[in-house]
Amino acid sequence: MAFRGRILAGMMAAVLVAFPALAYDDKIVVGFATAASGFMEAYDKPAQDAAMIRINEINAAGGLLGKKIEVVSADTKSDRAEGAKAGLSVIDQGADLVVVSCDYDFGAPAALAAEDAGLISFFLCAESVKAGIQGVGPHSFSASVLAAVQGATMAEWAYKEKKAKTFYRLLDTWTEYNKGICDGFDWMMPKLEAQGAKLVGQDTFKNDDASIAAQITRIKSLPQEPDAIMLCTMMPGAVSAIKQIRAAGINAMILNGSGVDGSYWLSAVPDLSNFYVPVQGSIYGDDPNPDVQKFNAAYKKATGTDPSSQYVYPGYSMIDVWAKAVERAKTTDADEVVAELEKMKDEPTLFGPRTFTAELHHQNKARYLIVDVEKGKPGVVGSWTISEPVPMSALVK
Repeated sequence: MAFRGRILAGMMAAVLVAFPALAYDDKIVVGFATAASGFMEAYDKPAQDAAMIRINEINAAGGLLGKKIEVVSADTKSDRAEGAKAGLSVIDQGADLVVVSCDYDFGAPAALAAEDAGLISFFLCAESVKAGIQGVGPHSFSASVLAAVQGATMAEWAYKEKKAKTFYRLLDTWTEYNKGICDGFDWMMPKLEAQGAKLVGQDTFKNDDASIAAQITRIKSLPQEPDAIMLCTMMPGAVSAIKQIRAAGINAMILNGSGVDGSYWLSAVPDLSNFYVPVQGSIYGDDPNPDVQKFNAAYKKATGTDPSSQYVYPGYSMIDVWAKAVERAKTTDADEVVAELEKMKDEPTLFGPRTFTAELHHQNKARYLIVDVEKGKPGVVGSWTISEPVPMSALVK
């Protein structure tokens, strides 16, 4: 009898090996290893809410591959060590896709856990080139546009449209995102210098610096105030830096990346003016695309609040392109879905086309709307697409 029992056990094991995914055959699981607490929640939750809108749309239309998408989640607590645990948690819950935090530094631990498990990871809105092949591996992607594109866009737009000739570069060294903005600016500046622009100085600071008085003194010591300051920073330290620059009487145009989009912080710098950021879509009711305004209304209906910044939008686009790739691959198998994603060239999405290649799982060129803050009120004043894609050499600088 014992021998017969061993035969039956062996047969059952063979069946389980032959059908390893049987328990999940009736559903497709998306796991969110993102911040539900801590400072990263301000970036992650809005993008995750937008992702849920697209998931609900897909489920209402019959699902993906005829199956409902089920969502599981784990809180990274805006902590890198907790991020790794959160990634493992959603993998243990059967995730086919692992969605990670908006920032490379905070999303990478969960993305690396997914890579080790042979699963696709999508950063909600990370904009460092490392949030993909270069920093995680071949199964990792980002739904947003590279920070370097933002820096390059703002420099070229300021020169071409605002006639800025002199620039000052001020880098917050805290995150890869901040460095990426300035990398794009650095790539664009020689092109503009060949046309008459000039970099008149550069400096660095740290996001948690209580004072940037020394940096401000060096700006004020210039023979003439620069036309534009390229400020490569993000929240929470951005508010302090901007406030100190204006309090020192420096009225130069301040250019920044998308990381400071949103009106939620503007009361801290009363009557801020001459401040510009690039956005993928406008949350201010003035987006030229009526479909974006419809999405904003749908977001408010689903969440009870208006979108807080442009970082809502990549969450929706991420689910959209991943689901299209799954449908085309006719499977959730990671390698096959990656192959379909890498075939996408100018794939239409609500917030602009998306292109992925075997070398880059990011966007190195995009049309941006330009938002101008005047007297504390933000609004779209134009749009800009950089004259050429940012090359890999600048992205990995």
